[in-house]
Amino acid sequence: MTKYTKKSELEIKARQLLTQRGVGLDDIAELVYYLQSKYHENLSMDICRHNVDRVLTKREVQNAILTGIQLDVLAEQKKLEQPLQKTIEIDEGLYGVDEVIALSIVNVYGSIGMTNFGYIDKQKPGILKKLNDKSSGEIHTFLDDIVGAIAAAASSRLAHSDAEDLADVDI
Repeated sequence: MTKYTKKSELEIKARQLLTQRGVGLDDIAELVYYLQSKYHENLSMDICRHNVDRVLTKREVQNAILTGIQLDVLAEQKKLEQPLQKTIEIDEGLYGVDEVIALSIVNVYGSIGMTNFGYIDKQKPGILKKLNDKSSGEIHTFLDDIVGAIAAAASSRLAHSDAEDLADVDI
């Protein structure tokens, strides 16, 4: 696989599923900007988007996206056994498997991602507010945490970059 050009079947599917579920790269980039703008004076959406894009190239991230979205879809189709069906439908507060999958994404870029994830998971800005809204009839028990984790990981990636790295981003 050629670096930065050829995407694997897994990556293509993960990106397609995000889009099908109403989440665009820019939606996640806006979350990165939300998390990092006060720490980077000249932060642009292009830099945020680049970091999200790089996070999405990681196999662990792709696997988490596929697994979480599949569970959300199965719950929408009422194809899970009880009591798991109801637990995922209502996004039961004490059900932590959705966060555990999200943490597999966050851990790709170090411990700062965990604090970013906790913060954004509580604040629910942007697309996270929409995904967390239960009135649509769609189930995003896993997806909201996955999207928050991708943003937190991209923020960690950005935080670990120095100013020269940011200036050299090939956008």
